Amino acid sequence: LELDEYNINQRIVEALTTVCSNAVLFSIVDEAKRAVKISQELRLSLSAVYKTLSQLEKLALVRVERFEFSSEGKKIKKYRSKIKSASISISGNEFVVSLNPLRIPGKD
Repeated sequence: LELDEYNINQRIVEALTTVCSNAVLFSIVDEAKRAVKISQELRLSLSAVYKTLSQLEKLALVRVERFEFSSEGKKIKKYRSKIKSASISISGNEFVVSLNPLRIPGKD
């Protein structure tokens, strides 16, 4: 399924303006975090956090910065925002989305 620019902008606008997505996205600007930590800090269900992270990852707004292994040997993702700020404006009958990338020394 290929999305046109309008659909991508619309989905990004939704992600930035939905309370859960917004909270998750901006909780991982300063440091990479596991989904469990995000869930605990934001007091959201773990399933909601995983669903939100998956959607944000599809929109290229977050990335898996690194993997860790639990004491049981399970692979755990640590997520990090790819943006440090965003702005949304309306021009005529369309949204204009401006995303400012997060620059991480040694990662970009």
